[in-house]
Amino acid sequence: MPFAIEKSGTALIFQPEGLINSANAAAFEADLMAQVDKGEQRIVLDLARLDYISSAGLRVVLLLAKKLKQAGGALILCDIQPNVREVFEISGFLAILKVCDTRAEAVAALN
Repeated sequence: MPFAIEKSGTALIFQPEGLINSANAAAFEADLMAQVDKGEQRIVLDLARLDYISSAGLRVVLLLAKKLKQAGGALILCDIQPNVREVFEISGFLAILKVCDTRAEAVAALN
């Protein structure tokens, strides 16, 4: 699964592209957890280019949020596409995760 990584202040911006499903969720998890293991504690998941996320992908987002919280860090989601937002809404994740409309808002909230 293609993704972009960018650093902005103390925030690491991770932007997956395409879809996250059971076929690539393990690789997505490994990529994210590697960043946390390197010491990243403030992560923005920019979902502007994500077209689909399955329950396997939701699990990875939840694991990341928990790991960051335990480390004293934070996770913010931003630029969620309507169809992906609906999955987050139905799953109840929007009630437990911080979401910003734009990448700039998310980065500002973490820096």
